Amino acid sequence: MKILILGAGKMGSFFSDVLSRDHQVAIYDVDAERLRFTFNVERFTSLDEIKAFEPQLVINAATVKYTLPAFEAVMPVLPPTAILSDIASVKTGLPEFYARCGHPFVSTHPMFGPTFASLSNLADENAIIITESDHLGKTFFRDLYNSLHLHIEEYSFEEHDLTIAYSLSIPFASTLVFAGVMEHQDAPGTTFKRHMAIARGLMSEDDYLLSEILFNPNTPAQLSKIQEKLSQLQQIVANRDSQAMTQFLHDTCLLYTSDAADE
Repeated sequence: MKILILGAGKMGSFFSDVLSRDHQVAIYDVDAERLRFTFNVERFTSLDEIKAFEPQLVINAATVKYTLPAFEAVMPVLPPTAILSDIASVKTGLPEFYARCGHPFVSTHPMFGPTFASLSNLADENAIIITESDHLGKTFFRDLYNSLHLHIEEYSFEEHDLTIAYSLSIPFASTLVFAGVMEHQDAPGTTFKRHMAIARGLMSEDDYLLSEILFNPNTPAQLSKIQEKLSQLQQIVANRDSQAMTQFLHDTCLLYTSDAADE
């Protein structure tokens, strides 16, 4: 299959490496410097090259800020039967785009990155395939993600963004706050060191990635929940209220016990 990847960033390069083993792959980026680190693929910097290539599948690996503009830029030179796909971590605006674009599409979210995941061993990682996607596209990505030993979930566009606001925005926001109040010093203790390792990993991520996760329209509601619980805990600690603390810990433990039972 002829596959065009838009964007030569970390994930674009990852997909080009994986797919070039079995497919004819080209990667397009307006910044020729970024293409220097891509191998075993054709490197494009112009729309004319894309037109001549005639891709059968287009994988948009641009950051969320540029996902829709990247699609709009290449649409005039794509074959009418080309399958459009994105791997965006937030799907805002994509359902409307796909509804009007006139192309078959598939939307997925590989929920791993080079900071916390080992790209050579993804057996413990996850990917989401969007329910509304067309059959051929879903089949392609299901086969690809299975070959990488990923655990696959299927959500609607709406379910995806709600889930991401819960599963990523809360940990990201909590870690950013932790990192923001820490002094630049080391301290003993396993818990502290583990939290610092997570914070350092998160802070090494691309600013655009962190922003696109946190700018999910569903994130503010999750941040309000953090503020509510933190205010409750702050009051308990300030009052040195042992009974309230016991109840707080009990209620929190019940949530985890309930989740374990559901699994």
